[in-house]
Amino acid sequence: MSTAARCILQQTFGDLELIAVDDGSSDATRARLEALRDARVRVLDGGGKGLVHALNLALACARGRLIARMDADDECDPRRLELSASALEGLDGVGTQVEIFRDDRPVSPNLRAYGAWLNTLTSPALLYRDRYVESPLCHGSVLLRRDVLERAGGWADGDFPEDWDLWLRLLESGARLSCVPYVLYRWRDHDRRLTRTDARYALDRQAAMKARYLAARHRRLIIAGAGRTGLQLARLLRGHGVEIERFLDVNPKKVGTRIEGIAVMGPDDAGPPRGTHLVAAAGSKGARDEIRRHLATLGWIEGDHFTCAA
Repeated sequence: MSTAARCILQQTFGDLELIAVDDGSSDATRARLEALRDARVRVLDGGGKGLVHALNLALACARGRLIARMDADDECDPRRLELSASALEGLDGVGTQVEIFRDDRPVSPNLRAYGAWLNTLTSPALLYRDRYVESPLCHGSVLLRRDVLERAGGWADGDFPEDWDLWLRLLESGARLSCVPYVLYRWRDHDRRLTRTDARYALDRQAAMKARYLAARHRRLIIAGAGRTGLQLARLLRGHGVEIERFLDVNPKKVGTRIEGIAVMGPDDAGPPRGTHLVAAAGSKGARDEIRRHLATLGWIEGDHFTCAA
């Protein structure tokens, strides 16, 4: 916590306050924060009620018009807040590009790939396009307009990842989010991260959240991908009353069959867009880009006619 606090107190953006929520720590966290002896630091007692309560408590006590996040075990560039605030013109919130690191061993290939993908979302259009693929902002790196965050109700507590749910709620309300095109945040990976230990961040909870938001927009869908990812999403969507018109899949053993009563057709059977929205939910490496290329040749426009969700 003290390293993260020093990163904030050393920012080139001068007009700030640092609100640190001690959410039931059993070490010397509070003493180390108080030892900083900086009038800009306020330490709040979170009562051990969890991350979402701590976030909303800090929001309620904050005095600024801009709200930044910072995780206790991460680091950031001294220019992070200055460059993020400058990038907010015309936007409602930004994250930054990230460097993911570990102290004990190399970062896993999957996490490296996630960081590389996240660092590409440097425009509101790109971030909105990929909002269902994975969480499109590093939570610890964000800077948000307070009024926009409060209108959205702050962070919601539930059986889902609170950060990704917030991005989707903000985007559904018309907010514009993007990623600052500079690596300003060092995101520490370790085995005790909530994303590894808390069931709310499990893949099945993420899929359920995607289905909930997609079902609010569409009552009839085509699913591209009849593998595990597409089948899981189709089942969840049907649970919300969404009709799945058909699957599209490249596996010749599946094409021409029915899976759970739904016809499976080949990719060339997509034809031109005819009114039913398509969700690309093929989880294999490279499948998303291949689906995008193929649908584009058939006249499908991403956002208007199809959405990628894997």
